[in-house]
Amino acid sequence: MPTQTRRERAREERRTLILRAARDLAEAEGWDAVTTRRLAEAVDYSQPVLYGHFKNMNAIADAVALEGIEELTEVFRTARSSSAGDTAGLRALAHAYLDFAEQHPAVYEAMFVRRTDLVFGAADTPPELTDAFNQIRAAVEPFTSDDPETLTEVFWSALHGIATLTDGHRLRPTHRQARLDTLVSRFIGNK
Repeated sequence: MPTQTRRERAREERRTLILRAARDLAEAEGWDAVTTRRLAEAVDYSQPVLYGHFKNMNAIADAVALEGIEELTEVFRTARSSSAGDTAGLRALAHAYLDFAEQHPAVYEAMFVRRTDLVFGAADTPPELTDAFNQIRAAVEPFTSDDPETLTEVFWSALHGIATLTDGHRLRPTHRQARLDTLVSRFIGNK
């Protein structure tokens, strides 16, 4: 495989810098604060340079989302691999999901709340999204025999609801563990 040229490396470094600045600004001030003008100032490049890398602000947010999804997938792998048994793996994945959403609210928003051009659940879904979904599915599959994909969507939806409502301060902060315990126990069939 040929080595990257200096120009390609510089381009990739600029792209990485732009995404890091977008993430940092979004985490500090929210996505409304992430504008091409503010990003250009943060990375010390002109706005046309930004547009040379990304077509618009949505493309930047989508790139941040893909990075976040890759990170979350690794968090899932670690959580599941460090757990003994199916129930512990499902519980660890659920904890990991909620922890990630809490620790990276703007990235989570880019991943699963903001409007996006990313395609979910289709033949042309980016592999990063498919990998993340498959990690959730692997944790869910031991608890179903008929339709693991739909059950995975239901479990993910429940986690997303908890994460979103928690971020919006609509749930009792003292009951996070109780919610998670209830979700997992109901999900695996315990009442």
